[in-house]
Amino acid sequence: MASIRENNGKLFWDFRYKNRRCREYTALDDTSANRMKMEKVLHRIEADIEKGMFDYRQYFPNSKLASAFDESPLGKRSPDPVLVSTNSTLIQGTPLLTPTFASFADQWFGQKSVEWRRTYKVTVRQVLDKHLVPPFGQKEVGSITKDQILDFRSSLAKVPGRNKNVTLSPRRINAVMLVLRQVLDEAADRFKFTTPWTRIKPLKGQKSDVEPFTIDEVQRIISTVRPDFRNYYITRFMTGMRTGELDGLKWKYVDFNKRLIMVRETIVWGEEDYTKTDSSQRDIQMSDMVFQALTDQHTATAHLSKFVFCNMEGLPLDPNNVTKRVWYPLLRHLGLTPRRPYQTRHTAATLWLGSGENPQWIARQLGHSSTEMLFKVYSRFVPNLTRQDGSAFERLSSCAGSVHVGESRRPIT
Repeated sequence: MASIRENNGKLFWDFRYKNRRCREYTALDDTSANRMKMEKVLHRIEADIEKGMFDYRQYFPNSKLASAFDESPLGKRSPDPVLVSTNSTLIQGTPLLTPTFASFADQWFGQKSVEWRRTYKVTVRQVLDKHLVPPFGQKEVGSITKDQILDFRSSLAKVPGRNKNVTLSPRRINAVMLVLRQVLDEAADRFKFTTPWTRIKPLKGQKSDVEPFTIDEVQRIISTVRPDFRNYYITRFMTGMRTGELDGLKWKYVDFNKRLIMVRETIVWGEEDYTKTDSSQRDIQMSDMVFQALTDQHTATAHLSKFVFCNMEGLPLDPNNVTKRVWYPLLRHLGLTPRRPYQTRHTAATLWLGSGENPQWIARQLGHSSTEMLFKVYSRFVPNLTRQDGSAFERLSSCAGSVHVGESRRPIT
């Protein structure tokens, strides 16, 4: 009688076909879930044998016994592709109970990508093609183990990053591992196996450094930068807009009457797209300085392009080109510490906070969903900007102490 049996902790099928005892071993651990999967396959095997439709090689393509049963029965049908697959490298004598990682990842990506923004689709596809499919593609998605995952993560730490002198950062490694986890967790849910992703914590990485410019440094930058980029950097420093938001800003989103910049689109990798998040859709109030800069810019480029800041052909600015040819040379010329252009956004946040603006208003200007980010990231810069590092409370407590002492000297009546 056909059965599922165990040998050294691993399961195997034991059945008879054409008066011959057949044992097909697997690499599956002896668990109730694995026994259940193998039972399903065994029921199909018995049904096909009874109907004379059993094809040994289709079920066990790498088995040493397959050649003995290579006669193809008439009217045969292929086993359920979810349970058995012959399109991948198999463990000797073991049919796939789940699809290969490559095939399932493609299916998962096709089904989930409709939920994502274009930029995230590109990012996930790159992670799959470059990092995950090469090592895991031909493995059964349900056979990937925790040890294999940890070995893979260790190998990522040796992969060169963008700068060939360094390796991938912990943040980048965590991003790759997140995609792997999503694929494995989804497969585990669909095919009813225990996910190997247990107690695997993200790597700890350095927090991105916040190095805002002082108001004096901002003034030096604006007064020294090339005239054709002065309005660009005034707007950038005084609104806290992201690079893609500013490069993708169109004149139709600039309301001079209400003095508003309406952030509705962005440009990423040279293509127009939706903003980073829903909360990034916002209206930024123009200060007098920004209003004047955009008025001057309107005179210079409104007839040339739908984009506020553009090149001579009316196309959006190339951020890499601007960074390399304008931003970093300017900082070197002024003797300022080299910093990423994103620091202009940090600068706007710290200057607003330091000037005493309402945190909720600042959060709305920056496109944050709450004030949590402000206090978590920027609040440490406020004392330096306002020169009030606890002195206000000190004065208050001193006054309270004076009143108390004075009252204690009054005679009791």
